[in-house]
Amino acid sequence: LREAELKHGRICMLATVGWISTDLGMRVSDNAAFQVSSIDAHLSMVKFGSMSQMLVWLGFAELFGFMALIRMYQGKTDRAAGDFGLRALYPKDEAGQYQMQLKELRNGRLAM
Repeated sequence: LREAELKHGRICMLATVGWISTDLGMRVSDNAAFQVSSIDAHLSMVKFGSMSQMLVWLGFAELFGFMALIRMYQGKTDRAAGDFGLRALYPKDEAGQYQMQLKELRNGRLAM
Protein backbone atom coordinates (compact mmCIF):
# COMPACT_ATOMS: atom_id res chain seq x y z
CA LEU A 1 0.00 0.00 0.00
CA ARG A 2 2.86 2.38 0.71
CA GLU A 3 4.18 1.91 -2.83
CA ALA A 4 0.83 3.00 -4.30
CA GLU A 5 0.54 5.94 -1.92
CA LEU A 6 4.02 7.21 -2.82
CA LYS A 7 3.45 6.75 -6.56
CA HIS A 8 0.11 8.55 -6.53
CA GLY A 9 1.51 11.29 -4.30
CA ARG A 10 4.43 11.88 -6.70
CA ILE A 11 2.08 12.03 -9.68
CA CYS A 12 -0.20 14.48 -7.89
CA MET A 13 2.72 16.70 -6.87
CA LEU A 14 3.94 16.83 -10.49
CA ALA A 15 0.41 17.52 -11.73
CA THR A 16 -0.01 20.35 -9.22
CA VAL A 17 3.27 21.96 -10.28
CA GLY A 18 2.27 21.62 -13.95
CA TRP A 19 -1.16 23.08 -13.36
CA ILE A 20 0.15 26.08 -11.43
CA SER A 21 3.00 26.78 -13.86
CA THR A 22 0.60 26.62 -16.84
CA ASP A 23 -1.80 29.02 -15.17
CA LEU A 24 1.10 31.38 -14.46
CA GLY A 25 1.82 31.52 -18.19
CA MET A 26 4.79 29.17 -18.54
CA ARG A 27 4.73 27.26 -21.84
CA VAL A 28 6.89 24.51 -23.30
CA SER A 29 6.94 25.94 -26.80
CA ASP A 30 5.87 28.99 -28.79
CA ASN A 31 3.82 26.69 -31.01
CA ALA A 32 0.14 27.70 -31.28
CA ALA A 33 -0.92 24.18 -30.24
CA PHE A 34 0.57 24.74 -26.79
CA GLN A 35 -0.95 28.18 -26.16
CA VAL A 36 -4.07 26.97 -24.33
CA SER A 37 -5.42 27.32 -20.82
CA SER A 38 -5.12 24.50 -18.33
CA ILE A 39 -8.84 23.80 -18.71
CA ASP A 40 -8.58 23.23 -22.48
CA ALA A 41 -5.20 21.48 -22.36
CA HIS A 42 -6.48 17.91 -22.38
CA LEU A 43 -8.69 18.33 -25.44
CA SER A 44 -6.01 20.16 -27.38
CA MET A 45 -3.42 17.48 -26.55
CA VAL A 46 -5.82 14.78 -27.75
CA LYS A 47 -6.27 16.69 -31.03
CA PHE A 48 -2.50 17.22 -31.27
CA GLY A 49 -1.94 13.46 -30.89
CA SER A 50 0.44 13.42 -27.96
CA MET A 51 -1.79 11.57 -25.50
CA SER A 52 -1.15 8.17 -27.14
CA GLN A 53 2.60 8.76 -26.94
CA MET A 54 2.28 9.68 -23.26
CA LEU A 55 0.31 6.46 -22.70
CA VAL A 56 3.09 4.36 -24.24
CA TRP A 57 5.93 5.98 -22.26
CA LEU A 58 4.01 5.93 -18.99
CA GLY A 59 3.14 2.29 -19.68
CA PHE A 60 6.85 1.48 -19.94
CA ALA A 61 7.50 3.26 -16.64
CA GLU A 62 4.68 1.31 -14.99
CA LEU A 63 6.03 -1.96 -16.39
CA PHE A 64 9.49 -1.40 -14.90
CA GLY A 65 7.98 -0.27 -11.60
CA PHE A 66 5.82 -3.39 -11.51
CA MET A 67 8.83 -5.60 -12.20
CA ALA A 68 10.71 -3.96 -9.31
CA LEU A 69 7.68 -4.44 -7.07
CA ILE A 70 7.49 -8.16 -7.92
CA ARG A 71 11.20 -8.60 -7.14
CA MET A 72 10.68 -6.84 -3.80
CA TYR A 73 7.75 -9.11 -2.85
CA GLN A 74 9.69 -12.22 -3.84
CA GLY A 75 12.53 -11.16 -1.53
CA LYS A 76 15.12 -10.90 -4.31
CA THR A 77 16.02 -7.34 -3.35
CA ASP A 78 16.05 -5.21 -0.21
CA ARG A 79 14.33 -2.33 -2.02
CA ALA A 80 12.01 -0.23 0.13
CA ALA A 81 8.60 0.86 -1.13
CA GLY A 82 8.93 3.72 -3.59
CA ASP A 83 12.73 3.53 -3.75
CA PHE A 84 14.08 3.56 -7.30
CA GLY A 85 17.69 4.34 -6.37
CA LEU A 86 17.69 8.02 -7.39
CA ARG A 87 20.02 9.50 -4.75
CA ALA A 88 21.38 12.70 -6.31
CA LEU A 89 19.67 15.14 -3.92
CA TYR A 90 19.10 12.67 -1.08
CA PRO A 91 20.71 13.34 2.34
CA LYS A 92 23.53 11.05 3.44
CA ASP A 93 22.64 10.75 7.12
CA GLU A 94 19.85 8.54 8.49
CA ALA A 95 17.93 11.38 10.18
CA GLY A 96 18.00 13.49 7.02
CA GLN A 97 16.73 10.56 4.95
CA TYR A 98 13.85 10.02 7.36
CA GLN A 99 12.95 13.71 7.24
CA MET A 100 13.04 13.70 3.41
CA GLN A 101 10.79 10.63 3.24
CA LEU A 102 8.36 12.21 5.70
CA LYS A 103 8.26 15.45 3.71
CA GLU A 104 7.62 13.55 0.48
CA LEU A 105 4.78 11.56 2.06
CA ARG A 106 3.12 14.63 3.60
CA ASN A 107 3.43 16.76 0.47
CA GLY A 108 2.09 13.89 -1.63
CA ARG A 109 -0.93 13.57 0.64
CA LEU A 110 -1.49 17.31 0.44
CA ALA A 111 -1.35 17.25 -3.37
CA MET A 112 -3.83 14.38 -3.50
